[in-house]
Amino acid sequence: MATFLYKLGRFAFRRRHFVALIWVALLTLAGVGAASAPAAGSTSFSIPGTEAQKAFDLLDQRFPGSSSDGATARVVFKAPAGEKMTDKLNKATVKATVKELADGSEVTSVTDPYTTHAVSKDGTVVYASVRYDVSGMELKDSSRDALEAAGHDAQKAGLTVEIGGDALQAGAEPGAAGEVVGLAIAAVVLVITLGSLVAAGLPLLTAIIGVGIGVSTITALAKTLDLGDTTSTLALMIGLAVGIDYALFIVSRYRGELAEGRDREEAVGRAAGTAGSAVVFAGLTVVIALAGLSVVGVPMLTKMGLAAAGTVVVSVLIALTLIPALLGYAGKRVKAAGAKRGKSDTGASAKPGLGERWASFVVRRPAAVLLLGVVGLGAVALPASQLELGLPDDGSQPTSTTQRRAYDLLSEGFGPGFNGPLMIVVDAKDSADPKAAATTVTDGIKDLKDVASVSPAMFNQAGDTATITVVPSSKPSSVRTEDLVHAIRDEGAGVKADTDARVLVTGTTAMNIDFSQKLNDALVPYLALVVGLAFLLLIAVFRSVLVPLKAALGFLLSVLAALGAVVAVFQWGWLGGLLGVEQTGPIMSMMPIFMVGVVFGLAMDYEVFLVTRMREAYVHGESPGQAVVTGFRHSARVVGAAAIIMMSVFGGFISSSESMIKMIGFGLAIAVFFDAFVVRMAIVPAVLALLGKRAWWLPKWLDRALPNVDVEGEGLRTLSDTKTGQDDEDEDEDRELVRA
Repeated sequence: MATFLYKLGRFAFRRRHFVALIWVALLTLAGVGAASAPAAGSTSFSIPGTEAQKAFDLLDQRFPGSSSDGATARVVFKAPAGEKMTDKLNKATVKATVKELADGSEVTSVTDPYTTHAVSKDGTVVYASVRYDVSGMELKDSSRDALEAAGHDAQKAGLTVEIGGDALQAGAEPGAAGEVVGLAIAAVVLVITLGSLVAAGLPLLTAIIGVGIGVSTITALAKTLDLGDTTSTLALMIGLAVGIDYALFIVSRYRGELAEGRDREEAVGRAAGTAGSAVVFAGLTVVIALAGLSVVGVPMLTKMGLAAAGTVVVSVLIALTLIPALLGYAGKRVKAAGAKRGKSDTGASAKPGLGERWASFVVRRPAAVLLLGVVGLGAVALPASQLELGLPDDGSQPTSTTQRRAYDLLSEGFGPGFNGPLMIVVDAKDSADPKAAATTVTDGIKDLKDVASVSPAMFNQAGDTATITVVPSSKPSSVRTEDLVHAIRDEGAGVKADTDARVLVTGTTAMNIDFSQKLNDALVPYLALVVGLAFLLLIAVFRSVLVPLKAALGFLLSVLAALGAVVAVFQWGWLGGLLGVEQTGPIMSMMPIFMVGVVFGLAMDYEVFLVTRMREAYVHGESPGQAVVTGFRHSARVVGAAAIIMMSVFGGFISSSESMIKMIGFGLAIAVFFDAFVVRMAIVPAVLALLGKRAWWLPKWLDRALPNVDVEGEGLRTLSDTKTGQDDEDEDEDRELVRA
């Protein structure tokens, strides 16, 4: 591996014009594709195999043209103080608004609150339901504008009017300002770390190119592959972070090679052969973790994971080829490490650096450092034991949005469960008496706890399928509502036995419950697959059994601590005001499995970059304790900088008004902090110091069976330090690589 990447790096350095042209052409092609691609339409959300999804599919078959997945809106009216919505003038205003809404080109139906009895008990709140023939993602802007305009007209008459539902989606700000701040912090960290504006600019430039190619490709394929906005946001988030880090490691190693007296081409080759090998395997762990989301069985997660994994692959290829090419253009403007400070990354300074001093302390006091790190992360992880899962709804929107205010008005006027009605589908096709079966279901549900109301059954034209609307007495995200869903499903089993009618529970609330359950069921298999594959990969990289095992256990500590922090902030509200969390509530259902995938990949990045330098020193004859110190001397500064950069990029997304993006940004940023600075910088060296030579133990039979990937670059020691007399061979290498 190291020898191939060494040759690839030198090739890219010598043929820099060719390599740069290739990447510019790819960026241009992706950009043109994104600009000319048709606008993405509906982003479907389905959970194959769940009862809620089966019910939706059945509704599409038995109620053709009903647009069961069509967008809906609830226009909520509240009377001024001292008045009621049943007053003559207020009633006339509502009826005029209903008539105006019914004229919409995509509207299939609008209910009149006075004929459907959608009036609160105190008469102060009414609502009209609007249904469209297309989903919320496909709804035209003109339809949304008409919906808002109708509400404004009613407001002019003195009523309070708010609009909820997915037809008028919350305007999520992408948090662009925060992302810019994150990139600015990354730039400052790069300048401080590398001591050169040119050297600092290379990782930023290549990361932006990689993300540009990845996100543009996603945009170009969004319509064809049904990719949502969150897919490109995740690719942007992960691509920027790993793109900067991977390039930073290679540039830093290049400067270290220059400091040892090698010429620029040889330094590029060796940097690509050593740091580049670490980049390849670190990237592989991230790709395994992201692509592994496919095993969950949720199409949306599969697409998000594969798109982000593709962006990571682009980042790795750019780091291995474009960085060496740009280093060729930069010339002497990228100084050798320590050129201005009188020291180098090789440790030739009179005074040891902070990383080396810290490693020496850990090697002297490994037990105390290990205990403190494990206990500290364990304490932070404690809130994770109270984790409650759910999916965001209008109740989790900021209070400044009309969706949230409509949600609150409906809860105030009709009860907390009104915002999460359950739809019961009675499939009585095999029943001798469909109406009797529906009546049995209705009566049984009325006798259950936490039921606020049950609507009469409504049959399709064939008379073999009915729908019943059930309003819980508790809010949609509560445990009581989840228990009610399970109770209705249990009731349905008895109905099936008595009447041969099948009872299915669906609706947004039931779909969220099923989604959470599916993710919970998939977490352990997913964790086993991802950690298992990465464990095998790391055994080959480190040629050790205990080092990969320690890496996996350290990851579990960091991800549990990160989940604990997420629960404390987003569920309990600790420091919520500081982070702009306006509404606490259950943690997004996909957060645990998503954090497991992404954080594991990123955690292995730091493990590979840090421990490969230790392995390299150990292979070259140093004692285990001294190898730990040497690894920190070479890598601690750069790994620390890379972690701060990644935290800055992720932290920039905390400014988003979209609760899901905010939560993901915070969760990943805090997870990187715990993993890089507590696990990899403290627990890892402490464990290696305690294990000594046993850390690098590998059974002889396994040693013979494993391929020699040579991440530490041992094969490069046989190469000449200069390329004198190698011009003819270099040309042959170039032609061979071009043909490949």
